[in-house]
Amino acid sequence: MTDKAKPVGINHVALEVGDIQEAMDFYRGFLDFEIASQSETAAFVYFGDQFINFMKGRGQAPDDGRHFGVAVDDKPLAVERLEEMGVVLLDGPFTDFLDPWGNRVELTTYTDIQYTKADHILKGMGLGHLEKTPKALEELAAKGMAPEG
Repeated sequence: MTDKAKPVGINHVALEVGDIQEAMDFYRGFLDFEIASQSETAAFVYFGDQFINFMKGRGQAPDDGRHFGVAVDDKPLAVERLEEMGVVLLDGPFTDFLDPWGNRVELTTYTDIQYTKADHILKGMGLGHLEKTPKALEELAAKGMAPEG
């Protein structure tokens, strides 16, 4: 037993942007999502049981190493849409880019990573067909976290 709280996961990320509507338009250019609520100064976008809180007020320089990752069901499709939008992918081993306000975003494929949503959440998102790759399952099993069955 420990005298510290155990982290369970990331509930949300707060992302600063210059304009809320422009941010919704930009992110909807390559992601399919519903806006839970939106005002002139904030928007809440849910990805199942997690969300991004877009906040008006970006003032810092563009991100270099600091970034957040978005797991998608179809990374090649997201990249295709980004390219159609004129977004340039950053050099490096990952699928990173900067949004119009300098927030660095990394795209990853849900099935290829350890991060796992509960089956009922995936089903509710219309993504119940997604299955982890053998490599992702091996990584989870090495931590004693492989799904049963």
